[in-house]
Amino acid sequence: MDSVKSFKGYGKVDELEAAAFRRKTRKRLIVISISVVLLVVLIVGVVAGTVAHKNKKRDSGDASATSTAAAIKSICSVTQYPNSCVSSLESSNSSNPERIFQFSLSVVMDSLEKLSTLPDEYMNRTEDPLVKEALRVCGDVLNDAVDSLNDTISLMQDGGRKLISRTDDLRTWLSTVVTDQETCFDALDEVNATFVEEVKLLMKNSTEFASNSLAIVSKILGAIGDFKIPIHRRLLGAGGSGFPTWVAAGDRRLLQESAPKPDVTVAADGSGDVKSLKEAVDRIPKKSKTRFVIYVKAGEYVENVVLDKSYWNLMIYGDGKNATIISGSKNFVDGTPTFSTATFAIAGRGFIARDIGFRNTAGAAKHQAVAFRSGSDQSVFYRCSFDAFQDTLYAHSNRQFYRECDITGTIDFIFGNSAVVFQNCNIMPRQPMPNQFVTITAQGKKDPNQNTGISIQRCTMSPLDTLTAPTYLGRPWKDFSVTVIMESSIGGFLDPKGWISWVSNVDPPNSIFYAEYQNTGPGASTSNRVTWAGYKPTLTADQASKYNVESFIEGSSWLPATAVTFDST
Repeated sequence: MDSVKSFKGYGKVDELEAAAFRRKTRKRLIVISISVVLLVVLIVGVVAGTVAHKNKKRDSGDASATSTAAAIKSICSVTQYPNSCVSSLESSNSSNPERIFQFSLSVVMDSLEKLSTLPDEYMNRTEDPLVKEALRVCGDVLNDAVDSLNDTISLMQDGGRKLISRTDDLRTWLSTVVTDQETCFDALDEVNATFVEEVKLLMKNSTEFASNSLAIVSKILGAIGDFKIPIHRRLLGAGGSGFPTWVAAGDRRLLQESAPKPDVTVAADGSGDVKSLKEAVDRIPKKSKTRFVIYVKAGEYVENVVLDKSYWNLMIYGDGKNATIISGSKNFVDGTPTFSTATFAIAGRGFIARDIGFRNTAGAAKHQAVAFRSGSDQSVFYRCSFDAFQDTLYAHSNRQFYRECDITGTIDFIFGNSAVVFQNCNIMPRQPMPNQFVTITAQGKKDPNQNTGISIQRCTMSPLDTLTAPTYLGRPWKDFSVTVIMESSIGGFLDPKGWISWVSNVDPPNSIFYAEYQNTGPGASTSNRVTWAGYKPTLTADQASKYNVESFIEGSSWLPATAVTFDST
């Protein structure tokens, strides 16, 4: 199949092809070496120059101040807010980029801690219950932002080679800090809070400082890591197991087992350890460094489950995505902010869901009603279903991977600002309310340095039911939205324009990145697509490879440990 060949690395390696690849790689190494040198010159050159200048100065104090000021100015030149960057870092007393970055994190933390009482203070200024709920969302996501920042600071304290190898983690967690603060604004905007601009002004320092730290790690500390050489490898095992060869034998056995041994079994009929998910949640250890497994027997469990940042390495599995269902009906119309409508929500790292369904039964008339929300870093969803109407699946933040899942909905039914890849999933738009259109995705990248976006690869898009409403692949939610559809089958339901603007008849900013690559099916033709500056009707194989699992879910070495097979390219 041409789409497979284009990515290189499937099946048997041809010797001529391999030789050509080696020649191409050598050329890329030369280009990369030159590029890295230029980047180092850009950032370190000023610092080195000022150090030399320091040696010539009699007054070592003045020389040190000059060196520090020059280094900070150079580093801050890569940020979105250079003025606030310089003013906040001038007391760092260092010309070392790594130490300056570390100091910038303390600046962000200080600014976030000053906001700890903000939600409660504003709750005392309103009697509107929906606004109060939005402020509770602010409190939750600001706490999450502090947690992500603490992870970043802890990693910086490790230092050394480990730091260089984990800049992807730093970028991810700082991207989440930015997203969490933006989520607070979204919640207040959604309920038309009269003081939203006032809150944005009060949070101006924390939002700018977080953006500055993200830019520093992305443009400076991550400079070398950003240049990745594709590795020519054979992905499928010789035995036809369907797993990549680098997945350990133990992990393959785990995946092939009918069911892992659970720590807790949930069964509504009383045949398990507990009858409800709430009872099971009460048994989960906080911040567990080992896998805790919950098995949920077939049946429908009507309850809302919200697991905060303290729930690590949790796995939940059922008897099948259509057999074990967790169901809820919270929705915006009845007074709950979108963020809080989720039937199931997880924020702690390392979450795995397998063979289970998540549903919001509120219906189209209730507007925003989330079936599942994930802010879990390195989370994996395998053979799951997500069923609702508007805003079905909220891939909120951090790194996420979905394989062989079913996702149904109407408006923006895959949305958020995580770095997320969907592979081999069934994406099924459904008929909305009269006079509504359908949008499959709504991606929310706010800052150009966030390593976030939606990548849909080798999926099948077909209607769940009779679909007559205009239907689009998605719409850009924020100024730097990123969505790529590649190697997928698209049915004839799709409007030929493919995409639609967030604001009617207003083109999105040029800073978005929307693209399609080697899709098939009656809806795959790009001949009549939108003509936005930020839309690419086609990509080269190299461009498309930036949005596969290996490249896009940065630091994706965590996936083999989950025992979920995936296509690396």
